[in-house]
Amino acid sequence: MNFGSSPPARPLVNLTFPDRKDDPRSIENVLGVGQNSVNLQDFELLTMVGKGSYGRVIQVRKIDSGKIYALKVLNKDDLVNTNQVQSTKTERRVLEVINHPFIVKLHFAFQSNDKLCLVMDFINGGELFTYINREKRFSEERARFYAAEIILALEYLHEMDIIYRDLKPENILLDCNGHIRLTDFGLSKDAMNGKTYTMVGSPYYMAPEIILKLGHGQAVDWWSLGILIYEMLFGLPPFYNRNTRMAYEKLLTKELEFPLKVSDEACDLLRGLLHKDPSKRLGSIVSEQEKSHDGVSQIKTHPWFVCVDFDKVLNMEVEAPFRPRVKNMMDVSNFAVHFTSQSLSRNKANELVSFTPW
Repeated sequence: MNFGSSPPARPLVNLTFPDRKDDPRSIENVLGVGQNSVNLQDFELLTMVGKGSYGRVIQVRKIDSGKIYALKVLNKDDLVNTNQVQSTKTERRVLEVINHPFIVKLHFAFQSNDKLCLVMDFINGGELFTYINREKRFSEERARFYAAEIILALEYLHEMDIIYRDLKPENILLDCNGHIRLTDFGLSKDAMNGKTYTMVGSPYYMAPEIILKLGHGQAVDWWSLGILIYEMLFGLPPFYNRNTRMAYEKLLTKELEFPLKVSDEACDLLRGLLHKDPSKRLGSIVSEQEKSHDGVSQIKTHPWFVCVDFDKVLNMEVEAPFRPRVKNMMDVSNFAVHFTSQSLSRNKANELVSFTPW
């Protein structure tokens, strides 16, 4: 669930979340209050599966139904001090409105005086990042399968006027059947108001127009898709350098190279997705005869995807080329042991009480 990494710290501010609901700075007014009456007492805390600077992720069981979920617990003070209130608001808003087979679903949200909680799908097949690291590179067949499901998820988000802006292997989970789920929508952006100029994203996956602060739109997601496909096929992002500044310089100035043999169709797709000019990038090209375009069709009809039936992919009728080792929904073996080995008693969790909806 990509809870092990966090964005760079920002200057601290003295703002805290007041408890009064009539105060415009209160958490209720900043983030909105939900209507369901679910709170922490409705869940059995099972296993810690992730932890970061803002809080943690816990595997939980809903007591009345027995269903297993992921509980994301965020510290309000940390969100304020690191200027992450807006990103949390964005994530909650996006998760509330989306419903797609390849995107994690939000089921409940509630809060206490100092914590915010999101209850989401529990996906326990592990991060795509883990498998790339372990296997170094994927076959074209396997990379194409993941790419097809990701394309459909991004297409859905773009139809909802949402720019994802954080596509990377750490934010792609595999379910027990090997299908993907996008997670972590804190950097997402409403695209209805045209270009945005904020420099956000993860190093190695940010498009040139983000780095140069030229203004960006949905084309940045297709760039990130190109980076991801490249990484699946070759083992590392194309402009990788341990020094982030040097990586940005390579991205802006160097031509795309292919260090290993892959199909001509794969190379052509990557050149199209990784065009430095977003107006000429595959998925965003507008011909002179057209005022508008269906960008995603440019990608879905590319020769590399000629064997893909996207309708069957959407209906999950295409069997995944790889299935993670998952015994059942209780299985946490695909999460880091230093998280899952931590004790999680109800007494220890008493700090998470007196929750109300949000």
